[in-house]
Parts: sequence; structure tokens; C-alpha cells
Amino acid sequence: MSTLEAALRGAAVVILLLRVVVVVRDARRDPVSRYSALLTASIAAYIVESAPGFDALQLFLRIPFHIASAGIPAAFWIAMGAIFVDEFSPRWYHALGWLALVALALMDMSRHPTSVDVARSCLSVSFLLLGIWHVLSGRASDLVEGRRRLRVWYAVVIVLYALFIIASEWLWPGGLSATPLSVANAAGLMVLIFLFAVLGSLASTEAPLAPVPVQARQSPALPNDPRPAAPTLPDAAQLTALRRLLDYDKVFREPDLSIASLSQKLDIPEHRLRHLINRQLGHRNFSAFVNGYRLAEVEAALSDPAQAAVPILTIALDAGFGSIGPFNRAFKAHAGLTPTEYRRARLGGAAEAET
Repeated sequence: MSTLEAALRGAAVVILLLRVVVVVRDARRDPVSRYSALLTASIAAYIVESAPGFDALQLFLRIPFHIASAGIPAAFWIAMGAIFVDEFSPRWYHALGWLALVALALMDMSRHPTSVDVARSCLSVSFLLLGIWHVLSGRASDLVEGRRRLRVWYAVVIVLYALFIIASEWLWPGGLSATPLSVANAAGLMVLIFLFAVLGSLASTEAPLAPVPVQARQSPALPNDPRPAAPTLPDAAQLTALRRLLDYDKVFREPDLSIASLSQKLDIPEHRLRHLINRQLGHRNFSAFVNGYRLAEVEAALSDPAQAAVPILTIALDAGFGSIGPFNRAFKAHAGLTPTEYRRARLGGAAEAET
């Protein structure tokens, strides 16, 4: 390994380990940091393991690095979900996926059938694609402008680098451990680390405010409403117009309501509407923002004795939900009860109070 490559790899590992220290420090108050630390530490292990001459080390020294780097695809999948999916929570299958990759990697260190390599490659590609799906799937509803730009860059850079790794393994003996590809890989890793650091700082400057609960929202200042809108905010007029559409015109009842259609109703650019909802109202996701209004209306209907005979599906569709499946999941996550259980609890309590 040349002096240049050693310097590049050493610098990359030091940067990544410093990053691990920072995110671990924040892990208690920021759950996303836990998964970022896992991915960052795994990448540092890969930088060491992919260096020329690593295979000459004794087995007990290679195993920890091999285990850590083998889990990169699963760690990437988990970290991308934590970063880009606001309602993300770790599941048992995340841990199972990571353990499966580690088990296959350990089998790869001894004599093994070709099927082990095939299974490991297929599983790694699957987790990579799942991670990219997390990155791109929610872009349309993302209200954090810096994070929206970050999504595209993450997807493009990761896909290009993955193609580079796959092509090198097929076209050149020794793959990325061969010279001069090893040097190119080390330089590429440094560029990626720098790019992600810059893009990460870009996203962090867009940290939103705390969301305003639906129940605490105030109505806008209408001509016959004595409560004035906040006069100090430069966005006051647009906030008033937005609240008018939601609180009085009930546009959230439109099942196909989007940022594009709502911005047209307000006659403002889409990026301006994202800024308004994110920076002024504290919401990170447009769908969650609109569903807050829909769920509040559903809760009111399910608590109304006069609507006790109205089917829950009808109430959900009237509130703007497109189908019963997404509505049931959103309501259970919001209220902790199914719609049927919620109606029974509220109307049962009302009946007991009357008697």
C-alpha cells in the first residue's frame, strides 16, 4: 500500500471515528444518531478491510472488521429510514437482516459453496435498494427543503458508487483491493465522506420548529373574527390564507390534496408553501400535516352521538382519506386505538354520563 493510499485511508477512518464519537454523544436525545453511528462505524471498518494486505493479518484480527463491514447494506437501510422517514421505528426484521449478512460473511471466511456468495450479494443489493427507496419515496411530501435536496444527492452518489464496486469486482482481478483501483477507492471514499458531511450540514440548517398540535391551532383573523393574526410575522398573510383554506374551506377533505394543488389554491410557489408549513408551523411532512386535520375531524365525528350510525368508512372518506387501510393505520398510530375502539370508548362514556 502506497504512502498516498495509507494517508487517504487513515484520514478517512479518523474522520469517521470522530463522527461516531459525535453522534454517540447525541444518541440519547436523538435516536437517529444511533443508526448513523452504526453505519459510520461499519464504513470505517470497510475502509480498513478493503486495504491491500489486510488478508495477511491473523484471523482473529480480521473477524471484527469483517463483521462490521459485512453489515453495511443493512446498516444503510436502517440509517436511511431513520434519517428520511419521520415515523421510523426499528423493527425485528432490521436486526434479522443485519444478523443474516453477518452470518453469511462469517461463512465467507472459510470454504463455502457458491450459493453463499450469491445469497450474500442478493441480500446486500436488496438492502441497498430498500435504503434508496427510503431516500426517494417520501421526497414529494418532505417539507424540509435541505433534506429534499439531500435525498437526490444521496441516491445518485450511492448508486454510482455501488455500480463502481460491482463493476470492479467483475472486470478486474482482486477488485477494489488491486492497485491502482485500491488508491482510487480510497480517494473516492474520501470524496464521499466529504460530500456527505457537507450535505449533512446543509440539512441540519433546516431544523424545524416543534409541530403545532391540531387542537391548539387558532383560526385566522376573518372580517368578523375579533382575534387578529400575528402582525410581526412576515408570513402572516399567507398563514392566514392557509388556515382559512384548512379551517374554514376544509380543503383537507380532498383525497388528492398535494403540495402542488394547495400552492395553486394559495397562488404561491411550492417551495414557499413548504417553508411556510415547515418553518412557521413546525411540520416536516406534508401528508402528516394534512392528516392531522383529517384525524381531528374523524375524532370529532366518532365522538358525536348524532353520527353513531354513520359507517366509519364513510367518515374516513369524507375526511379525505383515500382508503380504509391507510386510515386505520394512521388512526391507530395517532390515537392508540382502532376507530371502532375509539368510538366505543367515547360514545360508551357519553351514554354512561347521560344515565
